[in-house]
Amino acid sequence: MTWAPPPVLSGLASAKLRAPPIRPGRILIFLVLPFHPSKAFSLLFGAESCWRTAMASTTATAPLFLRPPPSKPRSFISCGPRNNRGPLLRGRTLSTEAILAVQSLKRAHPDPTKLDAVFSKTLSRLIKPDLLAALRELLRQDQTHVALKVFALIRSESWYATDYGLYAEVVSALCRNEMSSEIDELISELAEEEAGHGDDKGMERLVKALIAAERVNATVEFYGVMKREGKGLNEYVFKVLIRGLRRLGEAEVADEVEADFERFEEKQFMKMS
Repeated sequence: MTWAPPPVLSGLASAKLRAPPIRPGRILIFLVLPFHPSKAFSLLFGAESCWRTAMASTTATAPLFLRPPPSKPRSFISCGPRNNRGPLLRGRTLSTEAILAVQSLKRAHPDPTKLDAVFSKTLSRLIKPDLLAALRELLRQDQTHVALKVFALIRSESWYATDYGLYAEVVSALCRNEMSSEIDELISELAEEEAGHGDDKGMERLVKALIAAERVNATVEFYGVMKREGKGLNEYVFKVLIRGLRRLGEAEVADEVEADFERFEEKQFMKMS
């Protein structure tokens, strides 16, 4: 004769819903209650206390694969700029208008008529940060021919003031794409502009970009602009010019710059004394 579980236990085993684990005290009360009603409840309390003690010690000493998984903190997914471009900075992360402008320029580039239409309808509506961001994105993608036209549009705006750092970015992109003649033309146009806002760091960047592009004439022409404006000339810039010109084989021009550097040091010494 085979043993059959009580109706309550069989009902829980056959239930489709997940039932909580049955404690041994509850099993004992079903087995003992019909025969010894007076002892059923005392056995229940003793079995419950033993079960709690055993479970506590088992959980503490059980192997990792038998322990219940720890509760994980709630994680949040946040969206940020693509390509690891860093935090959101004005003029660096593209807005929707700037993205659409860049895409329109790239599609219309082969056709001059369509390109002029994009300039007149789309770019003319962009605000200053979006226009600068679109230019930098075109330079990053080496779309230099379109970028030069956008840069010309920026320089024609009423809010524009000579930005030597922006010139340095354009020169670096032209150098990557081996557009040497365009670099010379760009510096010639810079020499005709009015004095900028005196960004010494931007001038340093432009000097290094011109020397890296190995454009001697453009470097000498921009050095003349710096002397005319009296800005951006310091010990570091003089040394960069002297070393760069000597590396490019222009020893005579480097000697002239070195003589200017000596006079510059004398003036600085006189001011300090």
